[in-house]
Amino acid sequence: MKTLEYEYDEQSTAADNRSTKKATTSFPGEIIEEILSRLPAKSILRFRSVSKPWLSLISTPSFTKLHFTRATAAHRTALFISAYNFSTGKRHFLSAPHDGGPVTHLMTLDHPCFASIAAQHLNGLVCFTYHTWSSHAHAFLVNPSTHKSFKLPSPGSSMFYLFGFDESRNEHKILSIRKLFKPLAIEIMILSMTNYSWRKIDTEPPAFSWDGYHTKDGVCVNSVVYLMLESYDILAFDFRTEKFSLINTPQDVLARADAVKNNPYIIKINGCLGVCCHDFVDDINEMYIWILQNYENRIWIKETITFPEPWRGSGFDFSMDSINTDEIIISSSKFSKNVMTIPVYNRKSRCFRSLHFTPGHQFPLSRTLMFDKIGCYVESMLPL
Repeated sequence: MKTLEYEYDEQSTAADNRSTKKATTSFPGEIIEEILSRLPAKSILRFRSVSKPWLSLISTPSFTKLHFTRATAAHRTALFISAYNFSTGKRHFLSAPHDGGPVTHLMTLDHPCFASIAAQHLNGLVCFTYHTWSSHAHAFLVNPSTHKSFKLPSPGSSMFYLFGFDESRNEHKILSIRKLFKPLAIEIMILSMTNYSWRKIDTEPPAFSWDGYHTKDGVCVNSVVYLMLESYDILAFDFRTEKFSLINTPQDVLARADAVKNNPYIIKINGCLGVCCHDFVDDINEMYIWILQNYENRIWIKETITFPEPWRGSGFDFSMDSINTDEIIISSSKFSKNVMTIPVYNRKSRCFRSLHFTPGHQFPLSRTLMFDKIGCYVESMLPL
């Protein structure tokens, strides 16, 4: 059985012997792996420097997969927060514990067209994109747990990217959609994180205007990535079959969208595709979620969230993300005295609770700062 060793210093208790002697203890590698796989990512990052055998173990794909599986089962989640400073023109990315506390600064990007982004969270990774004035999309991949980031190689003037996971091949992939003008056509390409190279695919997209896609984030559910269109239909692309399809949203969503002039958007909730829609009317203060519980038969289930205070002046944004099967986090720009408050809704109890985050001296809050993307992720040691 393979063993892993660690060393420690043992002070001699003999009165006449003040020297330090080293003792070496060995444990089976399987036991070390079991222990480490149950620890938070922050601890594992420190333990990589214990010894070369530990570093080798932690760096293996099998350990990365085991750790993520354990983190998912234990609901060991955290929050990925994006903030834009209008006075400096810089965008900041932060991570924070899912139950509140101090935030950790991950990275800062400086770009004049960085006021609006799309962020997609999947298996502990975050893929965020931004558009330049020429409407070209640029994408970064971030692992908030390891504090690592990677700029994706550009396939050209992409309109947007969709981040997904192919369960049949056990690999993350990114879909690029480009609009070509000479000749007029749509080019579909896929990047695999196995080799980080783009591959053009020959597939026929649904017939609709590619100029009319929604700017909200895409989501991936069961190897299928979804994007809300301007018509409020949902574009679906299956990474397993590499085929497109179109899903109609419930008629109730369309009627409500036309009535209150808002924009429904999609989220992933409890392993299912969901569509959110809200009312601006102060005396209603409700948000509605339609959950696609039966994909084959297109069966949607509606839920209603009632807020304890009016939307106007509350500091609530209209974007949501699912922390786990029961709770939904709601973006908020509400902060005072250097403390940011974020509401969390429990679908079982139908009650709200508040999370409080303290940026501190590392990242002080400012009135020119806007928090526009708050999503959850499961801790992952996946390398980029």
